[in-house]
Amino acid sequence: MNNDVLAGNWKQFQGKMQEQWGKLTNDDLDVAAGRRDQIVGKLQERYGVALEEAERQVAEFEERYKTLTK
Repeated sequence: MNNDVLAGNWKQFQGKMQEQWGKLTNDDLDVAAGRRDQIVGKLQERYGVALEEAERQVAEFEERYKTLTK
């Protein structure tokens, strides 16, 4: 899933992201606004994980919900 797809379906993904990552606030998601790098950064900040782990989690999320983009 690329940034354009993620941003284009952002409203659908926000709820799913909060289900998966409860520490992400509405403000975090509003600031990220579908930008993958921002989401990765917020995961690092809120959960204290390394860049690689945050990227892995986002990639896993994208794979799980890619059907929402069709």
